[in-house]
Parts: sequence; C-alpha cells; structure tokens
Amino acid sequence: MSRKYFGTDGIRGLVGEFPITPDFMLKLGWAAGCVLKDRFDGQNMILIGKDTRISGYMFESALQAGLINAGVDVGLLGPMPTPGVAYLTRTFKAQAGIVISASHNSYVDNGIKFFGGNGSKLPDELEDLIEQQLEKQMSTAEKLGKARRIADASGRYIEFCKGTMPWGFNLKGMHIVLDCANGATYNIAPDVFTELGAHVTSLFVEPNGTNINRSCGSTKPEALQEKVVELGADLGIAFDGDGDRVVFVDHKGELVDGDELLYIIAAYQHEYAGGCDGVVGTLMSNYGFELGLKKLNVPFARAKVGDRYVIELMRQNGWRLGGENSGHIVCSNVTTTGDGIIAALQVLLAVTTIGEPLHRIKKAMTKLPQVMINVHMSKRLDLSKNAEVQVAVKQVEDKLAGTGRVLLRPSGTEPVVRVMVEGEDKKQVKELAQELAAAVESALN
Repeated sequence: MSRKYFGTDGIRGLVGEFPITPDFMLKLGWAAGCVLKDRFDGQNMILIGKDTRISGYMFESALQAGLINAGVDVGLLGPMPTPGVAYLTRTFKAQAGIVISASHNSYVDNGIKFFGGNGSKLPDELEDLIEQQLEKQMSTAEKLGKARRIADASGRYIEFCKGTMPWGFNLKGMHIVLDCANGATYNIAPDVFTELGAHVTSLFVEPNGTNINRSCGSTKPEALQEKVVELGADLGIAFDGDGDRVVFVDHKGELVDGDELLYIIAAYQHEYAGGCDGVVGTLMSNYGFELGLKKLNVPFARAKVGDRYVIELMRQNGWRLGGENSGHIVCSNVTTTGDGIIAALQVLLAVTTIGEPLHRIKKAMTKLPQVMINVHMSKRLDLSKNAEVQVAVKQVEDKLAGTGRVLLRPSGTEPVVRVMVEGEDKKQVKELAQELAAAVESALN
C-alpha cells in the first residue's frame, strides 16, 4: 500500500501543520495502541520519550491520551535520547516505544518514531497497519490504560551505556568537551563520560524548548571546534538533538566525521578485538573510506541513504557495524539502533587502546575530495535509462580510471538530482562534476 504518513524515519513535519498537530497525535496514539497492544511478549505498555522541543509536551499528552483510550498502559520517560528509548523498550519488555523528535532539525519541526518490543525500528507491515487503523473511527476501549512516569529512566540508560565498555575501562586523564545540542543528551552524556573518569566540559546543556540544534550539535560543530582548541582539550564530541548521531573534533579542532569514526572502530576491531566481519556504509560514504577498509581486508557494502537501510543490510550480511557519514553509527554487537553515546564510547575504546591522539589515528584513512552539485529537475526522469546521461557518466568514470567514483542520486525531498564525483585530484574532481552536472541538466530540462 502507498503510505500517507510514515516516511523512512517515522512521521515528521512542521509543528501545527498536518499531521504534526495535537488532534492527529491523539488519534495516532489510539491507532498505535490498537495495533500494538498484546502484539509482543511482555507487559501491555508503550513507552514515550522525547527530546527537548517545546512542542514535545503537547504531543506527549496527546499520544498518552490516545494510548490510554486504546486500553494501553503508558510509561513516560521524559527527555531521553532516541536510542535510550529503544533500549528501555527492550528492557521493560514493553509492546513498543515512541520517540517524539525531529532529530537534527530546528525546534519548529517535530516528529514521531516507533520502536518494536525488541528495541528495533518498527517493521513496515506494522506501520502499514497503524496507517490503516488511522482511517477508522476512534472508539474507547472497555478497559482504559493507565500512565506512570518512569522515575529512574535516565539512570538506567546511563548504566547501560557504561556497561557496554570492557571491565576496567576508564577515561582518566582525558579532557573531553561535549556538545549536547541543547537536546536529549543534555542530562545523560555528561554523566556517562564523567563517571567513566574523564574531565568533561559540557556545552549546550541548557535547553529552553526552542534552542535545540541552534548553532550547535553534530550538524554545526563550529563552537565545539573553537572550544576544544581554546581549552587545549584532548578531543570534542558533538551529538544531534535526539542523540542518535555523533561526530568528533580532534585536539587541533579538525572535524572527524561518521566515515572516519566508522573506520577507526573497524580498524580497532580488526586489530584488537578478534576481527571485523564487515561494514555497511551508504551511497554517500566517502570512497576513501571504502579504500581504507579494503587495505584492511574488511568487507564493505553500500546501502541506500537512511539508517533503516543500513540496519537491513547489516542483518542480511550478518555484520555488526554500519553507519552514515553524518555520524549515525550502528554497533549491533552492543545495541539495536544508531546510538551517539555508544558509538562515541566505541571510538574512545579504540583511541585509548591504540594509545595515540585521535588526530594521528584518523590519518590511517584518507578521505578523497568530493564535489556535489544539485541539478534542478523540471521533470522526473530515470537517469539510468537516459543514453546522453549514461554516456557522460561513462566518460567521467573513464577519466577517473578506477581512482574515484560517480553517483547520481535523485533527492527524496527536493526536486533535484545530486551529482557527486569523488577522486584523488581535487581540481579534476571539480571539473568532472561540473561536466556531468551540465550533461544531467541538459537531459532534464
């Protein structure tokens, strides 16, 4: 069936515009409750967590009312990173977990994500059933549900994060600057790293409902970069608003993105932890990342962009590590979904074990120059079947002579085609990207 509400990462949009409205959230809670109650082994309860957006209060109340109306008990977690909700859903043996968040977006947006009782994203077929239920008239269950606040939710998740590290692991002597994006990690991450022994300087840990992701966090790490250099810290760590993404900053203030972090984790596993069975990246993963893994003889595969597709391919291949260059990293040997704090700890385990600064460790992988040009589409066209475009692609690939990569990717949210070229020579890559973009524009318009 064609979907009306759910995208690849739940339901998201501008607050006040349908479907991100209180009345829709009320019915969504009811529909989800009807579909999910008694679906999995465990207690008939659905957990609700949220980030720090001001609209979260409103949607939390609406979802809570809808779930209770469907006869489902509700556990309220309060502000909680998205992966924390996934973990608590699993450990409480709840029917499902709901996250109210729009991730790295501004506070004017909000959204809903669902996790199943196993702590993984809800399967497509259950999201489809919820959409079908939304078309029905809302009714009241014979036995109403109840709500309670989970008082020790933060402490449980903090202990889980620390418990993913080997016995005896500590960060004593390391000065870390944290950027919590005024988001869901603000009252979690500082405790995790402090309790593991690090000297922590915390930035953007004063959410006011409207400052989430504002000039901070993993998508805007400039303030973190400056602070790390100013304080002479060992490194910096930046999360996004809901805590499922992470990027690092080395002691020189240089950004270390998701591809580089994945490489560091994979290299550590390969050398010190019994081997790395393989890594899943995406179509946007840097070609230098792929080449770096090849030198280690670590298998690599590309999924479509989106953590859902990364996790699917990891399961298919039986691999335990995957992610995106945005910093959404999945370590399925310790958890079920992308988790910024867990991924950061895995990187720190590698850094402390290797015993060298992050700046030096990251140089084991060389990112190739990458140029991306957005070409406006006035009409939808299957570029793989357009002879003119395919000839242009072949010409660019021939010029790269196996030292780079070409990608044409229609955007899922904008009327554009993303034309990307990677290679060893920055000047050549730019020229080839411009050539290819011109050929694509000619075919589309």
